[in-house]
Amino acid sequence: MTEALSKLDRVQVPALDEILGVPFKVLDDGFVRVVDYMGTDESIVQAARVSYGKGTKKIKQDRELIRYLMRHRHTSPFEMCEIKLHVRVPMDAWRQWIRHRTANVNEYSTRYSVAIESAQKTPPEGWRLQSTSNRQGSAGHFPVETGAELTRQEAEIHALCDQIYKLRLEMGVAREQARKDLPLSTYTEAYWKIDLHNLLHFLELRMDVLAQEEIRSYAGTIGNEIVSRWCPLTWEAFQDYHLRGLVLSNMEIQILTACAAGQSEKAVALVKEFGLLLDSEQGMKFTLELREIEAKLQALGIAPPWGPPSRL
Repeated sequence: MTEALSKLDRVQVPALDEILGVPFKVLDDGFVRVVDYMGTDESIVQAARVSYGKGTKKIKQDRELIRYLMRHRHTSPFEMCEIKLHVRVPMDAWRQWIRHRTANVNEYSTRYSVAIESAQKTPPEGWRLQSTSNRQGSAGHFPVETGAELTRQEAEIHALCDQIYKLRLEMGVAREQARKDLPLSTYTEAYWKIDLHNLLHFLELRMDVLAQEEIRSYAGTIGNEIVSRWCPLTWEAFQDYHLRGLVLSNMEIQILTACAAGQSEKAVALVKEFGLLLDSEQGMKFTLELREIEAKLQALGIAPPWGPPSRL
């Protein structure tokens, strides 16, 4: 009883303390830095053992327990850790970021203060083409020559918007109204506090290859530069089971089993039965789900047996 009532020291992570307050540059003028944190891998283990009591005595090592929790989606122990970040991010990426409503946020206000005099610039080689298979994504890039003209136009827009915004302020227009024509590329800043469980969910979505490149840059920095230092055992398990792992549906298991057994005709028949390969006037067409299944098969080194139908 005496031991249970003894003074507890604040859990510290030397590797994270080394970068506390240090900005990691993202994009051309953005950054992410750690302002404060609470807990670490040890806190997750401690919370789990308090919850499960004697049931965890079989698991002797922290790493085993954390991997068990991650594998079986026992999420509440990961909520025992929290981190507060200071971020500078373009407003268009921030719109996606703020959709994760599981954090506490305080953003720089352009009602009270003059807007940050910085907008994200796109290099000539950075202009992306609209994807033909993903309506909300991109695929490939414009030639550099075309990109150079787009970059020149972008600079003109930024300069004009900045000029008009400053003129409005000089005239006495209210800041809340003067800002309305600023481009979405304008940088904003915020303090963002979130627990580890919800942060990992954010990273799983925003580090995905289908996420927008700009926010993916921030997510990659947070994961690889910050979470990896903060909770290395959790980060290892998260990469194994989520970032680099595969989740298979019942349909996918049946198709994969047929492919692995060399039963190509059965695999194709299952794909058609499940409505994943459609007949059209132009021939057979993939659904989005079938493209995702194909990617999983390729990750396992299995060639999809359904040839190259046209893409939806």
